[in-house]
Amino acid sequence: MKQKNIILCGFMGCGKSTVGALLAKKTGMSFIDLDSYIEKKENKTVSKIFADSGEDYFRALEIEAARELSERNGLVIAAGGGTLVFRENVEVLKKSGRIVLLELPVETVAKRLENDTTRPLLNRPDKDEAMRELYNKRLPLYRAAADMIVNADDSPMQVCMEIIRNL
Repeated sequence: MKQKNIILCGFMGCGKSTVGALLAKKTGMSFIDLDSYIEKKENKTVSKIFADSGEDYFRALEIEAARELSERNGLVIAAGGGTLVFRENVEVLKKSGRIVLLELPVETVAKRLENDTTRPLLNRPDKDEAMRELYNKRLPLYRAAADMIVNADDSPMQVCMEIIRNL
């Protein structure tokens, strides 16, 4: 039997990439960060893609990447923060595996992203307000997409082991 994928979703800063790499190592699966996958294909950073071509162009690349990766098996995929906001991505990725939401309180997210300047949607003067607004808009969508919800406020290894126990 082919090994199903594990798709990690959650708000930026929740630990998808860190937990995903650990999870892949522990399960013998391959790890792919969706944003890095897109960056490699486009030969530019997500920030640069946003700056050069806009969010709509990036979201089109994201849909294409989700489709490509869902054709494969045995992957731990760290989805971008906005990936599972789009129904099409949820449907495509759900067919290939289980979606795990790494959920964090908004205060923890704010603390983790405090000095982060790499997030295109937060590069604005009202960063904290924008982050909270986006978080509140996205959280119900993440919850609706998830097959499993894990508290990501623990250490990355604890979160990883919690996912393995519940799969």
